[in-house]
Amino acid sequence: MIKALFLDRDGIINIDHGYVYKIADFEFVEGIFELCQKAQQLNYQIIIITNQAGIARGYYNENDFLVLTNWMKTEFKKHDVVITDVFFCPHHPLNGINALKQQCNCRKPAPGMILKAQQLYNIDLQQSVFIGDKDSDMQAAKNAEVKNRILVSSQYDQISDFATLTVSSVKEIAEKLP
Repeated sequence: MIKALFLDRDGIINIDHGYVYKIADFEFVEGIFELCQKAQQLNYQIIIITNQAGIARGYYNENDFLVLTNWMKTEFKKHDVVITDVFFCPHHPLNGINALKQQCNCRKPAPGMILKAQQLYNIDLQQSVFIGDKDSDMQAAKNAEVKNRILVSSQYDQISDFATLTVSSVKEIAEKLP
């Protein structure tokens, strides 16, 4: 089994400007490349787990998201970081359009994306880490039985009963990886 570093996208990898789907609006969070480099040195596979309600709401489409994701993965490669996979939920239970308006098992705080990654990559969730900036991230990780759950409280001043560690910035995490 392998261990994974699960990362939320908006607020952890990029600054959350709200429904980011254009390369021009994508701004990497300070310290994210160094964190991922350190994680790779510790043999973590890096997997992104992200709700993308902007697709459900019709603000952008799945292709827009995939174009941005491919660009983002290329930027990580320039920093010698390999993103193993990206899992995203395009649904919203209340504000979606057409088939995207649904209650699903993939939208955080549901654990569906994490469990899918676990099955696909044979991940040991007890040895893995989830980093997010919202309580719903921590709930999803807890629901999936990810042992190590790190909340970055910088933008939302979140408090979570589900986090095992709370920090104020991504830069603080690298030396705290188990």
